[in-house]
Amino acid sequence: MESTGTVLRELRGAQKSAKGVSLYSRYVNRPAGRIFAALAFRLGMTPNQVTLVSAAFTFAALAAVALVRPGWGLAVLVYLGLAVGFALDSADGQLARLTGRGGPDGEWLDHVVDCAKMILVHTVVLISFHRFFALPAEGWLLLPLGFLFVAVLTFCAGLLREQLGKAAARGAPTGPAGPPQVSRLRAAVLLPADYGVFCLVFLLLGDETAFRTGYAVLAAVHTVFLALFLGKWFRELRALRAG
Repeated sequence: MESTGTVLRELRGAQKSAKGVSLYSRYVNRPAGRIFAALAFRLGMTPNQVTLVSAAFTFAALAAVALVRPGWGLAVLVYLGLAVGFALDSADGQLARLTGRGGPDGEWLDHVVDCAKMILVHTVVLISFHRFFALPAEGWLLLPLGFLFVAVLTFCAGLLREQLGKAAARGAPTGPAGPPQVSRLRAAVLLPADYGVFCLVFLLLGDETAFRTGYAVLAAVHTVFLALFLGKWFRELRALRAG
């Protein structure tokens, strides 16, 4: 069997493009995912099994948010569970590319887990707000619902943009394509929209005011990004039609 170092080198070569990826995913999550993917390869795991392990870490952390009173110990455990789950979410795709065992079933399972995670992460915040927080006003209960709306719309619109863009590109003439341009500035700008950065807010669970404030700021930032993304994706799809 190949050594772990050899597997890691092969995984680097099978890495997806960094275009449109934030600095966190590029320099933290993907490298962590490579380590998990190499470990999974050594253990003989399939990509779908890695996806399910990722879901187990994520959903266990989210269940703790809904069921356990907030505190600093819980904050660390929840963050670690979410961060490991996110790294494993990167590992399943890397393992699939390394072994050639990816397929539509794995992509479907990965998207189902991502969708469930996106819905649950804001649902458990709402539950925690209701059960444990001394909210200054009941209107705070609307914040997780608003954030959930923004997250679902971003997820669905982005997925549709990708699929419709692929369908439109199939019949379009193509010229020679150069390497994708990866902007470090763009990667830095995308940081607030990265799920890995979002997970950091759970480190504030030990202080109700700090968590509410951090969560509200991220909700506002994601709302701005949604508006920008919607305009960008619409223009790109319209350009494909015109072409």
